[in-house]
Amino acid sequence: MRAGLKALYIRHFFRPGIVGLFVNPFYIARKGLFQSILDLAPKIRGRVLDVGCGYKPYQDLFYCSEYVGLELDTPLNRANNRGDVFYDGGVFPFEDRSFDTIIASEVLEHVFAPGVFLSEIHRVLRDGGGVLLTVPFVWDEHEQPLDYGRYTSYGLKYLLEQNGFDRIILTKTVPDIRVIVQLLNCYLHKQVSTWNNYVKIITWAIFSAPLNIVGELLSKVLPANPDLFLNIVAFANKRDS
Repeated sequence: MRAGLKALYIRHFFRPGIVGLFVNPFYIARKGLFQSILDLAPKIRGRVLDVGCGYKPYQDLFYCSEYVGLELDTPLNRANNRGDVFYDGGVFPFEDRSFDTIIASEVLEHVFAPGVFLSEIHRVLRDGGGVLLTVPFVWDEHEQPLDYGRYTSYGLKYLLEQNGFDRIILTKTVPDIRVIVQLLNCYLHKQVSTWNNYVKIITWAIFSAPLNIVGELLSKVLPANPDLFLNIVAFANKRDS
């Protein structure tokens, strides 16, 4: 896939617009995540650490003095991701109170010991600093075998409180019929995937686009369900000591 097309695809994978409606089988989920992160963007400030940064898809949403990407040290991550610092998945390689804000988007479900992970976030945050977390609630197993958990809003709030955070804001994304449409798209995505990227995009346009459009239309006329949703987006502050 040529660089320009790849960059366009990556943009519409994480921040889907009209193009994403036709080429992104995860359009509904990613649109919901992007909108919720955008709403919280004014809280992301100062020196920022993005844990599990990947492509850093949301970096330009934030007005910060420095943006540091942290990634697991694997050959694949070094080749494909935009990490600035690589580590072994244990202790963050930073001094105490090094950052004003920390982001961990779609990472916590891949952490087997979430309490340890959050304690590291707490350690490297400056007093009063904030953390932005996103986690899936209704989603299939992914990145196997490193997929360890799903969190309810109550479970995530409890976990944050137990690890030194307060002033917690929780948002449930896509709490409506689009959850079911997105799951159907996930199912079809795995059935029709192919190694050829061009064929893959054409196939997604044929199968995914009609479902995305139907889901958007149905969400306008059917009632919401706050107990059935795709992701949780949370922002919390380090508790005053």
